Amino acid sequence: MARQNPRRVPRPFEMSSGKGSIVEEAWYEGRWHEPRIQLMEYEDGSQSIRFCYYDHSGRFQRGPLMVGMDDAAGLREALAETPRLRSLLKEIVD
Repeated sequence: MARQNPRRVPRPFEMSSGKGSIVEEAWYEGRWHEPRIQLMEYEDGSQSIRFCYYDHSGRFQRGPLMVGMDDAAGLREALAETPRLRSLLKEIVD
């Protein structure tokens, strides 16, 4: 079943480290929050991976991302739709 992401990609971001766009995002709606893995592409072409979460009201949360086994399964499924992000994560673990 296709999920509807309420936050479109690409979408812009601006941080102290620079500006750019979130170009891919794997997410899962868990019981307590929406964990997300985001591929962030800066204006200079560099990339970062952000592990974060939103509450169920859509607000970005600044605490640590806690992922349980149910969340891990949901994120693994979501990563099937994000080939660039999945490839970068494989580089980290291989």
